[in-house]
Amino acid sequence: MSGILLRRCRGRVPFLAFSPCQRLLIRPLTYSLFPRKTNHSPLPCARHASTTSEASSTTGDIYHGPLSATFKRLKIFSLSSLGLSITLAPFMFLVESSLPFPARIALASIAIGTSGLSTALVSWCGSPYVYTLKRLTTSDGREGLELITSSLMMKARVTRVYDPYFLIETRRPFAKWELAKELTLPPERSLDSIVPGKEETVAETLDHDGNILGRWIVQWDEKGQGKCHEAGSVIRHFNVHEELLCKSS
Repeated sequence: MSGILLRRCRGRVPFLAFSPCQRLLIRPLTYSLFPRKTNHSPLPCARHASTTSEASSTTGDIYHGPLSATFKRLKIFSLSSLGLSITLAPFMFLVESSLPFPARIALASIAIGTSGLSTALVSWCGSPYVYTLKRLTTSDGREGLELITSSLMMKARVTRVYDPYFLIETRRPFAKWELAKELTLPPERSLDSIVPGKEETVAETLDHDGNILGRWIVQWDEKGQGKCHEAGSVIRHFNVHEELLCKSS
């Protein structure tokens, strides 16, 4: 994939490293959770995550998805066709016809099922699409990314990634990045920089009212292996046009 450099830490998980133009774009983001002899505190522990979003602020848009309007119209059309199919299905049984009753049931089922399947497909393909990408800065100086997507019902879903180091390349169709499930401590980092067994929130998903829907949490072991898990409902996959990120820099 152009614009992305992959590297492997101890032969484990491929990490996302931004190309030079992307580094320029989101500089001076800190790409790691681990302290670098600074006064910045580590990411908030999961039990403190409820206050993280309140203390965060954005510093401006750095990307707008060019297909945002297209996906919106596609969702409207898909939902409208599903609603129309459900509304008109009963009339197949009310209108007189030479078709036997089982055939009418089959036609109604096919119409609703096909429309429902297409709507589900639109939702699956469109849910990772990033409408807006912003810089994110917390009150204690940490910097990350805010990615705004949309649900099938066209409600905004705001995912705040407090450490872009956890964004890796994904193999999911219609997506470019995902939040990593497993991480290996980079060779340049010391084991003393982590606390084994401690859980830390690396990303949160909020609804359009600012209510937290879910968190992505990492837990480190004594060997520097990090395993992430979901708490609630969090957006994991993101689809962006990387070539536009380069141009905007």
